[in-house]
Amino acid sequence: MSGISGIGGGGAGNVQQIIALRQQIIERNRLLQDLHGPQAAGQAAPAAGAVSPQNPAQGFADTLENALQGVNSVQAKAEAIGDAYQKGEVTDVAKVMLARQEAGIAFEATLQVRNKLLNAYQDIMRMGV
Repeated sequence: MSGISGIGGGGAGNVQQIIALRQQIIERNRLLQDLHGPQAAGQAAPAAGAVSPQNPAQGFADTLENALQGVNSVQAKAEAIGDAYQKGEVTDVAKVMLARQEAGIAFEATLQVRNKLLNAYQDIMRMGV
């Protein structure tokens, strides 16, 4: 995650780096949604005026909430697969380990984004008026 480690200094460049990081997260989220698209095919399509990742009117809080819900669903899926393995319902150990790794990476990425956002917030609060 080379884009995450670059944030840390102060000033206007920090804001640009946060915006670039947000765009990377949105792009990666879009790619993950494309990969998991066949599973979500049964869901209803959003309305014409609905806010989507392609719609720039979506607020930062909504984007963050969607990302956290995605991480939560990945972790719930990994837990369900792990439970199924323990019950003997799933025999593919690779599938269980892959789900756990995916959940771990999603959590770690979320933690890094939180840390960077907290640092940016603290930098903004330290700025003089």
